[in-house]
Amino acid sequence: MAYVPLDTVIPAERLALMAARRPDYEDWAALRAVSRTYLEPWEPSWPSDALSRKDWQRRVNVWTKAWKAGTGYVFLIRRHSDNALLGGASLTQVRPWPANSASLGYWMGEPHAGQGYMREAVQTLCTWAFPMLNLARIEAGIVPENERSRRVLEGTGFAEEGRASAYLEIAGQRRDHILFALVRADIRR
Repeated sequence: MAYVPLDTVIPAERLALMAARRPDYEDWAALRAVSRTYLEPWEPSWPSDALSRKDWQRRVNVWTKAWKAGTGYVFLIRRHSDNALLGGASLTQVRPWPANSASLGYWMGEPHAGQGYMREAVQTLCTWAFPMLNLARIEAGIVPENERSRRVLEGTGFAEEGRASAYLEIAGQRRDHILFALVRADIRR
């Protein structure tokens, strides 16, 4: 895997993806707070100190360690026009040869949902990641009723591969997921 600097910025037409940093705390906490009811049904249970500075520091420490090890890359998504934080996207469980694969995750703040930002961010991140991280495939999983996530994945070329029983803990329960993948050779779809 190639070395990826912590100050990496991946530009897109309307937005940019950049590594989450300590100074992002207030924007992150504010957006997550206003979006909590919207996000919680689709995410693992929030810790008791969710949105605290301590929670943020813990997250940034873990994310930075994974970034430096080449096993995970967590990005925040900011809009060019006003630098507003829109959401986040990540490539985690980055596995080297022979797998050359990673798992995609993402979230969008409720005020920015439905405007095509996530599709743009996912497309941009995947286009960057295949050559930069030498990936052959990027995988993603969604709970079956998450139609917005399905549209993001299908709209960026991901193909449904099947169903995984009790795949992840979401909102306090083990949930089945529909699995998708985007293969490097298919990125132009």
